Amino acid sequence: MEFDIHTHTLVPKHIKLGEKEVKELLKTYNISKRQLPKIAKNDSAIKDMKLKAKDVVKIKRKSPTAGEYSFYRVVVNG
Repeated sequence: MEFDIHTHTLVPKHIKLGEKEVKELLKTYNISKRQLPKIAKNDSAIKDMKLKAKDVVKIKRKSPTAGEYSFYRVVVNG
């Protein structure tokens, strides 16, 4: 029996952003995709999402002080 990593409480929710959302994100922070932190395409948290290089993932984490916060990663081959 294989363990499903997505059911673990310490693994935050990962969501693929659409092109419109990516454009808004990059415009809001005045950055390019190259400036986003990276996440490997074969990372355990996203490998089942069928993402390709240069896709952007929103990661939503819970916080005792902020409630919930989001951060972003760009997918790279690796």
